[in-house]
Amino acid sequence: MTKKIKLEDVAELAGVSKATVSRVINRRGYLSQKTITKVEEAMAALNYHPNVIAQQMHSQRTNLIGIIVPTVATPFFGELTAQLEQRLFQRGYKVLVSGAEGNPAKEQRYLRQLLGHQVDGLIIATHNTNIDEYQHANLPIVAIDRYLRDDIPVVYSDNYAGAKLACEALIKRGAQHIIHTDNLTPLNAQDTARQQAYIDVMQAHQRPVITYPSLSDEAANRTCFQRLFAEHPEVDAIFASNDIDAALLLDLAREEGYAVPEQLQIIGYDGTKTIQRLLPQLATIIQPLAAMAEQAVALLEDKLNHRTTPAQVVLPVQLKTGRTLKTLPQA
Repeated sequence: MTKKIKLEDVAELAGVSKATVSRVINRRGYLSQKTITKVEEAMAALNYHPNVIAQQMHSQRTNLIGIIVPTVATPFFGELTAQLEQRLFQRGYKVLVSGAEGNPAKEQRYLRQLLGHQVDGLIIATHNTNIDEYQHANLPIVAIDRYLRDDIPVVYSDNYAGAKLACEALIKRGAQHIIHTDNLTPLNAQDTARQQAYIDVMQAHQRPVITYPSLSDEAANRTCFQRLFAEHPEVDAIFASNDIDAALLLDLAREEGYAVPEQLQIIGYDGTKTIQRLLPQLATIIQPLAAMAEQAVALLEDKLNHRTTPAQVVLPVQLKTGRTLKTLPQA
């Protein structure tokens, strides 16, 4: 008869205590990488598999975390989701990811399914409205770039400062007619922070304020931006709400015969690794995705362990200059 491998056997082979093996399995408390490796190698050698049901009954946790994003098909949310998943995995959690695609009914359905799976907590990065479950969900929730309710902490990069950086970079390089594209239906002050910064900077420098919508439908978005060039041939700079729009505008500008950056300067927003690899020449505002994910996961763990959390965490952004911006004039 095959002997059933127990926790004690793993501890003996790894040369550690049963409590240490338990902490490695549950990713609880301080653990050195050396200890984690020893225990995991012992578990593999013995083909030991923890009793998940017993763990859950003992801890009253599933170690499941739900993540709801608009989509993983765009670089920003795809990379954000990957960063969140990596950090949650390192802490011993399993992840369920849902893409709401700007559809409130779909987000509501996913939310109900996640709650039905008895997730321990949620990380939300969507911008849909009128979803009552968030007001009544009795479990730890952390939001990214979105206010849900007073007791749910929010992590966001400094949208106002980022937009101000972008607009002032264009003005320093001589731009007179700067157009802004904006892609959010505002739910709160953070959703309008970039546009507000654009308006404030334009007014402070006596520049006209012109905003065009950024649309989720690719064909409609292209048509809208073509109209931008037709209606404003005087445009000499564009501050795009995201790098995908900036890439499309760069393509259309060249089709329209604009020399970039001599006649038209373009700056995007997000600074994802994907876009920087594909368009290294694009100037952009870089959001600290890794830090945003780290803060969101840390806040969620604080909520899970009933520790006090701040209402919001604001992270700094940085300007990446590129060949879609003119070189600054010599002082």
